[in-house]
Amino acid sequence: MAKKAVASLQKGAGKGYAKVIKMVKSEKSGSYTFSESIVPNEEVKDFFKK
Repeated sequence: MAKKAVASLQKGAGKGYAKVIKMVKSEKSGSYTFSESIVPNEEVKDFFKK
């Protein structure tokens, strides 16, 4: 049953978007945090340039 749910998500509106995760270093503590977002496929490169 789970396989059908996953397959149906790939057919619909979610195909033009990607989930991107970027490591960001904190200025205060020096530790790393993860910034994640869902962006359109055309803006993936711009997300990592920031």
